[in-house]
Amino acid sequence: MNALQQWMEKNLVPVAAKIGSQKHLVALRDSFVGMLPATMVGAIAALISAVVTTVPSAVQQLVQGPTKAAAAAAAGKAWTLANTPVFEQLSAISSLVNQGTLTIIGLIFAFSWGYNLSRAYQVNELAGGIVGVSALVAGLPNMLGLATVGISDKAMTAINNNIAGQGLATYKPLFAAAQLDAGAYFTVIIMGALATIIYAKLMLADLTIKMPDQVPPAVSKAFLAIIPTIVAVYIVAAIYYIVQKLSGHELIYLISKYIAEPFQALSQSIVAVLIVTFFVSLFWFFGIHGTNVLGAALDGIWGPLQLNNMDVYSKQGLQGVKNLVAKGATDKAHAIDGQFVNLWVRGSWDAYAWFGGTAGTITLIIAILWFSKREDYRTVAKLSLAPGIFNINEPMMFGMPLVLNSMFFIPLLLAPLASVSVAYAATALHLVSPVVLSVPWVTPPFINAFMATGFDWRSIVVTAVTFVISFIIWFPFVIAANSMEDAAE
Repeated sequence: MNALQQWMEKNLVPVAAKIGSQKHLVALRDSFVGMLPATMVGAIAALISAVVTTVPSAVQQLVQGPTKAAAAAAAGKAWTLANTPVFEQLSAISSLVNQGTLTIIGLIFAFSWGYNLSRAYQVNELAGGIVGVSALVAGLPNMLGLATVGISDKAMTAINNNIAGQGLATYKPLFAAAQLDAGAYFTVIIMGALATIIYAKLMLADLTIKMPDQVPPAVSKAFLAIIPTIVAVYIVAAIYYIVQKLSGHELIYLISKYIAEPFQALSQSIVAVLIVTFFVSLFWFFGIHGTNVLGAALDGIWGPLQLNNMDVYSKQGLQGVKNLVAKGATDKAHAIDGQFVNLWVRGSWDAYAWFGGTAGTITLIIAILWFSKREDYRTVAKLSLAPGIFNINEPMMFGMPLVLNSMFFIPLLLAPLASVSVAYAATALHLVSPVVLSVPWVTPPFINAFMATGFDWRSIVVTAVTFVISFIIWFPFVIAANSMEDAAE
């Protein structure tokens, strides 16, 4: 164990530390964190819409029975809050909130990415955010807002070119909302980074317009960013144009098809989920914040999949999610009428494995308070209990400590792997609904999973099982630590 630990400290820790402090990855992590208000508001809107449209039907089925409830629905007599005063307006307002958050979350991310990347380069952040938005919108398909089912990209481009060529004064480019949601993430990450870095480099090279000292600072600051912004946006626009002319497809389509979709398909593999889980715990063992180090992967790959689930839930409710899962629509390739849900998303870890913090350390706290005879461990556990309920485990990680504690190396790795395996299997076997809502990570265990799955009661059972398994893995090592103290005495 000591030899392995020394090898990891020499070879793995420096690499992880560099990844954790790499300014582009830090900016990417901060960009996702910065969007939290929008994603949470969107989640609340999705929850309200689902409750208004699905809870009444569920209650009616419970009261009347499935047969009578179905008959009432067929006769147009189904009980629903959606047509009830106050609730009808609340549902409509929630739809508008959803439209202003999750529907354009890609646009929001574009600004957040440009802003945080500019801050990493210590240049004008506001202008950087604007560059990020421009870099996305410049590459969106320029199509009319018409029903285009069954019409290829090339055919739609020809239609638009023909209309534009006639010089119709009423013609305006309209963008599909599907290109502004989470599906734009990879395009934003790639093209937004290119545009913002070009902008930042030119700013740092002082290729700017300088105004006299008498000019107000805000105006002077804006003028400084004009030339770098022009160059950056023109370069990415030129790339979009060249790629479209050479391939016949917009770059956003190519990125989605050949980069985003393969990554997201791989993300639904249990192997990929376990690899990420393993490295998050491994980094934590060396005192490096694993979720931050791998934040770009967690939020960049599994985050958009969660937003997709939220969109489906807001439109179809929990029963609609269950129906899609039952029919096998668990990836884009098997979508039904364009709708599908993902089995494992960003919030799945928080719901089923990282209760009390990474590695399920709330179960370790319980094991210590139950079995430990060591006063130092018991004191730390008592102090860590309240934070642990809200998934804050730094007191345990650094107070006990678990960091570089070879005694607890195995359960630190094994407990979350076991929890994830059980939760993944339960979701894949349709024993519980996938995570469909974004829940604050500080939400206590059990409540987190219950809310995240759209109030699927089965999630409480699954969490209880993973909770017990995690406890069973931790407690033998707590007992073994007692023996170590006795031997030392």
